[in-house]
Amino acid sequence: MNLNKKIFALDEFINQALYNPKDGYYMKNNPFGEKGDFITSPNVSILFSEMLSIWTILLWQNLKCPKKINLIELGSGNGQMIYDMICTLKNFPKFYKSCNFIILEKSPYLKKIQKEKLKNFKVKWIKNLNEIKKGNNIFIANEFFDALPVKQFFKIKNKWLERFVIMDKNNNKSFINLDSNIKKIEKKIGFKISKNQKVIEYSPQTLEYLKDISKKLINNKGALLIIDYGYLEGSMKDTLIAIKKHAISNLFKEFKNSDITYKLNFKLLKKITNILKLKCQGITTQRNFLINLGIQQRAEILSRNLPFSKKADIYYRLKRLIDKSQMGNLFKVMLITNKKTNFKVGF
Repeated sequence: MNLNKKIFALDEFINQALYNPKDGYYMKNNPFGEKGDFITSPNVSILFSEMLSIWTILLWQNLKCPKKINLIELGSGNGQMIYDMICTLKNFPKFYKSCNFIILEKSPYLKKIQKEKLKNFKVKWIKNLNEIKKGNNIFIANEFFDALPVKQFFKIKNKWLERFVIMDKNNNKSFINLDSNIKKIEKKIGFKISKNQKVIEYSPQTLEYLKDISKKLINNKGALLIIDYGYLEGSMKDTLIAIKKHAISNLFKEFKNSDITYKLNFKLLKKITNILKLKCQGITTQRNFLINLGIQQRAEILSRNLPFSKKADIYYRLKRLIDKSQMGNLFKVMLITNKKTNFKVGF
């Protein structure tokens, strides 16, 4: 939508803020890491990506070691996770030989950073999931879905209102709630999302991605692993925030200069999974997932003969990943497969 217009839906506003081709937040800078605006698990410690690599091998074995498989990272950020995963997966020659590494990335700026980082590896970049023609696919989405534009609806005096952003001629922005036909939205989604809710927060783009992925999983071997921050309660809530320099910032004042994110409702994702005739193998915390995969034992092995300062650093980083008050409980992990697959490792 033309930004000169006075009013636009919240998800359109977020889309402009994050993905405007000219000056959207993700299109012009690298926000990842200590020096950026936020830090993701792969940038905290290599242990995270190592555990994902082990999990990937075990899934591949569970799928009876298909001769060809695509490993697709959805949104690769600064490329750290896929880089560390490829380095680890090289130690498993049979899998490595069978695997095509693919990155779905819509930011040309980040793609450039990824290409530089991964220049010694054979990796394919795609803009659209339709570019994956056929075959078996393992999709990994680490903090991917929380960066997609979201819509919000509020039930006020028994009426559903949708949140819009209004902009005056001086570029001052504010929220406005307008009447909404929730039945029309529900028809689009495929189920009664408003049931027992006072707030609805959902991303139309997430729905589209899940539909595309479901088509690729339903008749093939594979899985979608989602790692993201979110919650498990049935009641949805308003979780929208802007983040800059590791702190909450003003959504409007920092338009196009801060990240805009929200917490995934994993109950809602599970409902969508069922509608798409897929199977949720499990939902757990990042803490449980990584501990089940043996991250503590791996940290022990890595730190065995190291001087104290390096040993302390490994454990400090491990704590950030699995501590209940840090990323351990904030992040949830969900595994989606077709109905024929049974695989519970990590859950």
